[in-house]
Amino acid sequence: MPRRRGGDTDAMTLFLHDGLVAAAIDPIGGRLAQLSIDAVDLLVGARPELNEMHWGCYPMVPWAGRIRRGRFRFDGVDHQLPINLGEHAIHGVGFTASWEVAAATDTSAELMLQLPTDDRWPFGGTATQRFIVTPGAVHLELSVAAGQLAMPVSFGWHPWFRKPDAIDFRPTAMYRRDSEQIAVDELVDVPPGPWDDCFVNHEPVRITIDGVRLELSSDCTDWVVYDEPAHATCIEPQTGPPDAFTIRPRVLQPGQRHSAWYLISVTS
Repeated sequence: MPRRRGGDTDAMTLFLHDGLVAAAIDPIGGRLAQLSIDAVDLLVGARPELNEMHWGCYPMVPWAGRIRRGRFRFDGVDHQLPINLGEHAIHGVGFTASWEVAAATDTSAELMLQLPTDDRWPFGGTATQRFIVTPGAVHLELSVAAGQLAMPVSFGWHPWFRKPDAIDFRPTAMYRRDSEQIAVDELVDVPPGPWDDCFVNHEPVRITIDGVRLELSSDCTDWVVYDEPAHATCIEPQTGPPDAFTIRPRVLQPGQRHSAWYLISVTS
């Protein structure tokens, strides 16, 4: 079994390892707290001055990115989500929640979360994460299942990579942002960075951090890249763009499930 930090079950960090790859998983926020290759830490770690949005690699669920002013309409009903960044609702509820550890070994873990049925998220449902460490990679899988109610869904991952020495990112298009800096359903040519934008991307992204070369791949085709900070770059595969409930909604009927994966692997 993986080593754990003491405390109650929900507060214990799981330590997975295989070969040169090590991963620390914190059920508080359901996040990859650190990923190390050959003892090189690849993620921005927890620090007292950083809040839950700004470290590790956390799940954005049941929505990814911003929901404009926290408002959307679903099945003829207007909904208002709590505002948690400026005037908008951002990144869902999973990154602040306590996830249940459903299973864990030295190389894998499964976490589960019952989504709320209150003003934070009125539809319920469940989210499940799987982490698998191999000698050359970590495989992340995230799935969301509707409960008794139909629901919109858009989810993904928000990794804070330590500032890469190099990045090879070749998207085909970018979602235009409007005056509120929110993505709209219009694709434009990709401008030079720095970026805080959502792109259409079908190719693996390659980055180098302290000499460790990584390939980032996913079955998602919407990727947000945030490379404005001097200390970090976020490369975020998502099942839909920001404000997806309005501009590109995906609907789960009762009992339906949707899954996606994100692979972070060492490359030569």
